[in-house]
Amino acid sequence: MEGIWEIISQVLGLEVDELSVWHMAIRAFVVYVAALAMVRLGEKRFRGENTAFDLILGIILGSVVSRAVTGQAPFFPTLGAGFVLVGLHWLFSVLAFHSDRFGTLVKGSDRMLVKDGEILWDEMQESHITENDLLDALRTQANIAAVSEVKEARLERGGNISVIPRDSEPTVLEIDVAEGVQTVRIQLE
Repeated sequence: MEGIWEIISQVLGLEVDELSVWHMAIRAFVVYVAALAMVRLGEKRFRGENTAFDLILGIILGSVVSRAVTGQAPFFPTLGAGFVLVGLHWLFSVLAFHSDRFGTLVKGSDRMLVKDGEILWDEMQESHITENDLLDALRTQANIAAVSEVKEARLERGGNISVIPRDSEPTVLEIDVAEGVQTVRIQLE
């Protein structure tokens, strides 16, 4: 067993003062595989558009595991710290699932920015969203050019603005067919 540990130590450069290119390349490979395992353990929480809660883990995890590659921190304890971070993130996610209060504490809450075609200026100001930011989101998210066409717009916890368009009034065409015959009404949506 001691012989295997000695080989691992030599290959990873655990006992050397200065890492060679080969040590760093092998460390990069091992850290990559370990980080991949961490991300898989973290499931899909921090791999897409998510909250600051998820983004923070990605930044810290990258910072921590990079130290294992460059030798700025002890190799295995650094990887262990990465697994602890992913475990804490998972635990906080479970707690947030079971407790809305905890979820709001670590993930924040959404804010309504538009209600029935009216901009809610207090919410806009608290969210630091300008009217131009809102109009940009209306155009890109819902293909809407005017606030009056919006039923509801929210700044979501992940930072994006979701838009629900107002229901449009259907166009009704009345067609007289012939005298003595009922009028035909066609509703276009």
